[in-house]
Amino acid sequence: MNDGPRYVDDLPDLIQADEYDDYPDGNLVRLRVSFTENGLEILGDGMRPEALEALLRRIGSGPIDQMLCG
Repeated sequence: MNDGPRYVDDLPDLIQADEYDDYPDGNLVRLRVSFTENGLEILGDGMRPEALEALLRRIGSGPIDQMLCG
């Protein structure tokens, strides 16, 4: 069960700053799926964090690592 995000210092960017003008509605989400020694890892990046978080919760109930932006 997911009890909320775990905050981490760094996560890779899947969306670059120069792409934001191409998506004025902010509806871009990118996912990278990897198989690791710990199992399936899904890395997501989205212009609207709430949309990405909702998608990740629908995919599974594991922990969500989140980086504070600002």
